[in-house]
Amino acid sequence: MTTTDMPRPLDADAKQAVPRKRPRNAASGGLRRAVPATTLLWILACLYGLPVLWFILSSLKPASDLFSYPLTFVPHHPTLSGYLTAWRSANFSQYFANTALVCVITTILTVGVSCCTGYALAKYDNKWLKVFFVCILATTMLPSEVMLAPEFLVVRNLGLYNSFAGIILPAVLTATGCFMFRQFFLTVPDELVEAARIDGARELSIFLRIMVPISRPIMLTLAILSFQWRWNDYIWPLLMLNDPSKFTVQIGIQSIVGAQNINWSVLLGASVISIIPLIVIFLVFQRYVMGADINAGLKD
Repeated sequence: MTTTDMPRPLDADAKQAVPRKRPRNAASGGLRRAVPATTLLWILACLYGLPVLWFILSSLKPASDLFSYPLTFVPHHPTLSGYLTAWRSANFSQYFANTALVCVITTILTVGVSCCTGYALAKYDNKWLKVFFVCILATTMLPSEVMLAPEFLVVRNLGLYNSFAGIILPAVLTATGCFMFRQFFLTVPDELVEAARIDGARELSIFLRIMVPISRPIMLTLAILSFQWRWNDYIWPLLMLNDPSKFTVQIGIQSIVGAQNINWSVLLGASVISIIPLIVIFLVFQRYVMGADINAGLKD
């Protein structure tokens, strides 16, 4: 037998390229493990979604049917009178514009400040930064009601009472946002930053060209949360504003409630109107958050 007739051994790459048959029991076992978890998630989704569905269906009922006995889940005579009365009785267009202005500006500032703070806390080694981070986390241990009085005095002494700036500035820095960005930037390899410094990149360039683009999922997540927090905020705008032309949506809904009696049909309609922007924001941006690869472009 000549050398050309000798069988050649397969190299390592060829061996790895040969597909391996997957055992049938593995697929069936994974399916059996997934069914209970999926069933549990559907049950929890139904439990959480049932009150929301009842709330929306109740807003379509006339006021006389809301407290009828026995209680009915589906309205027999659905009507939009509650929505129309709520929209006409309150200046919702102005309330929506005021709230949108406050939410957009606050969200942009919150994301920017939290991103800068989280990067500094994660990538700079300084004992005072660690102390500062502990102080930021300590603010989460205090109830928000405890901070209302000193925050009100500070804002009033700065001359920001009854202004949108008095609502926006105290809400810019949040412990949650700083913590989210710090934990994310800790997962970024330090070699990536060091390589950029060796190539001559400045700190601002490293932050804007490297760190900001890869932190897009965290930025979108915090933006959704910040927008929701500011949209649903009631206590602080109530303390800071006394001009009806500057009221936000939540204060506008409260103005519908009468001193002696409550028109629940109108109140439910106004409440449903107020949550529509939040639903739209979530539906638009959730696919960017859930579909983004946080570790894209990173190799340690």
